[in-house]
Amino acid sequence: MIDESDPSTRRFPIRTGQRSRPLLLLFGVREGNSFVDVTATEIDAHFGFYRLRVPVANVAQWRIEGPWAWITAIGVRYGIRGRDITFGGNHKAGVRLDFKEPVKWHILRLTRLYASVADLEGLGAALTAAGIPGEDARRSAS
Repeated sequence: MIDESDPSTRRFPIRTGQRSRPLLLLFGVREGNSFVDVTATEIDAHFGFYRLRVPVANVAQWRIEGPWAWITAIGVRYGIRGRDITFGGNHKAGVRLDFKEPVKWHILRLTRLYASVADLEGLGAALTAAGIPGEDARRSAS
């Protein structure tokens, strides 16, 4: 369990778009309950009623991606082909975390997480500081 009083915990709120907020209420998303916490040992993602915890040691890499089509990016989304889960509050961009080994989440086995945090670069820097390599794909696409 992540200790929020621990100064080494970094919290990255999920950015929610103005037009998306009414839809996100269906997922229990409200101000203050949708974020990604990073410590030296764990990544703890919350999105309203939903939560996914992953050991840092099981994260292979991160990548900033986007934008995506609004209809495919908002809410809790499961990708059947990629076996990924999205905690999406907006369609502009997000951070993808690729797992070394699939993570059990309810009846699913997930290979990656997408989270549309407000501070994309800050989350990338925190993951890099935790020893996880990554890139901003928006820069390499230019």
